[in-house]
Amino acid sequence: MPSTLPLGDPSPADGVLSPAAAAGSPDRDFGLYVHIPFCAVRCGYCDFNTYTAAELGGGASQASYAHTVQRELEFAGGALAKSGVAHRPLNTVFFGGGTPTLLPSQDLARVLQTAKNVWGLEPGAEVTTEANPDSVSPESLEELARAGFTRVSFGMQSAVPHVLAVLDRTHSPERVPLAVEWARAAGLKVSLDLIYGTPGEQLSDWQASLEAALSLTPDHLSAYALIIEDGTALARRIRRGEVPMVDDDDHADKYELAEDMLRSAGMSWYEVSNWARTGEDRCRHNLAYWKGHDWWGAGPGAHSHVGGTRWWNVKHPAAYAQRLGAGTSPAAGRETLDESARYVEDVLLRTRLAEGFPTAGLQPGGRRAVAGLIADGLIDPAEAFKGVVRLSGRGRLLADAVVRRLLPD
Repeated sequence: MPSTLPLGDPSPADGVLSPAAAAGSPDRDFGLYVHIPFCAVRCGYCDFNTYTAAELGGGASQASYAHTVQRELEFAGGALAKSGVAHRPLNTVFFGGGTPTLLPSQDLARVLQTAKNVWGLEPGAEVTTEANPDSVSPESLEELARAGFTRVSFGMQSAVPHVLAVLDRTHSPERVPLAVEWARAAGLKVSLDLIYGTPGEQLSDWQASLEAALSLTPDHLSAYALIIEDGTALARRIRRGEVPMVDDDDHADKYELAEDMLRSAGMSWYEVSNWARTGEDRCRHNLAYWKGHDWWGAGPGAHSHVGGTRWWNVKHPAAYAQRLGAGTSPAAGRETLDESARYVEDVLLRTRLAEGFPTAGLQPGGRRAVAGLIADGLIDPAEAFKGVVRLSGRGRLLADAVVRRLLPD
């Protein structure tokens, strides 16, 4: 399978960044993303950089993976110091995948301890792991909490068996309440991830999933429209006519239902696909992405960003381990964003947030578009009067179209 990583520029073996990356670094938050690329089963809709044990081949042992990531974290600390980037304690840490909790909880704890040793954690830092409901136990969650994890994000996806079957999810709906109960008993905050628009999912199915999720009173909930990615098993099934194609109108109806039910349950949107019970329950790690702060991404295929320099690691776990074993950077390439590219990304990402984008920060063409967006009901007129572009309910359904109008050619 050909690599889907961008080409970029060559990345030096020592990982040292250009002087521009260090400029202003004391004023930016710093986070860590750790990619765990292992899954028990490859879900049919997923195009993430993940592998089952049968796909890995030699040189990429799950048993040695934590040690390999620890090597990257130690390498990262040295590379940032040599680059003149300010030493800052981590504001957030996020273990994603894949299924991080396929690794023993002791391994995840070891990686987190290495991150603490290299950078330290800010007081009250947010430390999250993603997990499948069937990959945790009361004991494993308690061990993660003792190690310093504060939050777990469960891939619930749906509460309806036939929808889970189309998505190739391995857990049963009955497992989710148990996993949530165990997480709360361990003192962890709980986020639930849902997917809507699965082929064959009826509006009543989606309502049942929302009701089941809300009955567990999560602190945070993400609801993502299913996107059919080329090259996935689900895309091939749709092409063969085995399951129906997804429908944009169906996505809109389900998003509106989610907003109504979540708002009624006391949850507020803070990003187009994310809701939280309180301001403290928002995912600070993802907010750092959307606001363009700094993070180091560890693991095969992981992306990093520091001060406008972005780089990405080699994709395969074996190649990743080989580079770190040789004491060299696992980065496959890098790019430095110019002022224009950083502006486009800033508008693209921050417009999705409930706090909106300041009108004064738009270029002239974007400011001229604001009146038309108000007239079309796509942004909140009261917020626009205050100098902020904030998506309306309809605007959230058409967020990409709003951004295109704010970024005219």
